[in-house]
Amino acid sequence: MVVERFHETADFLRSKGVAKPATGIILGTGLGKLVDQMDVHLTLDYKDIPHFPVSTVEFHHGKLIYGELEGKKVLGMRGRFHYYEGYTLQEVTFPVRVMKLLGIQRLLISNAGGAMNPAFVNGSLMMLDDHINLFPGSPLIGKNHDALGPRFPDMSEPYSRELRDRLARIASSHAINLNRGVYAGVPGPNLETPAEYRYLRRIGADVVGMSTIPEVIVANHMGLPCVAISVITDECDPDNLKPIVLEEVLKMAAIGEDDLIVLFRELVREL
Repeated sequence: MVVERFHETADFLRSKGVAKPATGIILGTGLGKLVDQMDVHLTLDYKDIPHFPVSTVEFHHGKLIYGELEGKKVLGMRGRFHYYEGYTLQEVTFPVRVMKLLGIQRLLISNAGGAMNPAFVNGSLMMLDDHINLFPGSPLIGKNHDALGPRFPDMSEPYSRELRDRLARIASSHAINLNRGVYAGVPGPNLETPAEYRYLRRIGADVVGMSTIPEVIVANHMGLPCVAISVITDECDPDNLKPIVLEEVLKMAAIGEDDLIVLFRELVREL
């Protein structure tokens, strides 16, 4: 029944004109302007797509967008789903399964994150080299469907080395400061205490956020190369914490978004 739902959704999207997109893109908090760079062929509200969850976060648009970017077919999610919204990790990652069945060959992910690494400043970018999963479980828990992927998928290279190397070269050629590091994924929606920020830094995390890792696990399960970039929206110095203001987070996301758009556009053009 679960696998049938993936195929039903994929068949519905094909019936609407979605035809073999090469790249899937998930756009995180405050990071939707890449859509403005696309030649859009189709826009669908999540609520109109069979079996799709619905984004409940007010600043997530909740739209699936199919079109072309740099002359290449792409399928983009403007707004994602989070565990803290009450969805299971399987529901959070449902769109990744569907995009793979529709034919995407790689997945580009963006998110907004808080930096424990003092070298990372607001509005800058960090490419994920690795991650630490602090969600309460995995989207792969339960019966494994061999048609989708193996029971025990390897995670020795969760983020494609080829895609990371390409992004690093693109960043260098455009004089974009692209930090690299480790992302810790937490359930949310509450932000972290000073002690928790110290803990995250001590276990090896540079940035913390509430998304991305479930999607990356599922991408790896399905043999789908992926790459992810965090836009730093707040500096999480446990000795100098200030209350988070959403408007400030969105402002910082907008600052980093211009560089993110350059990186993703150029990467899509190369592939």
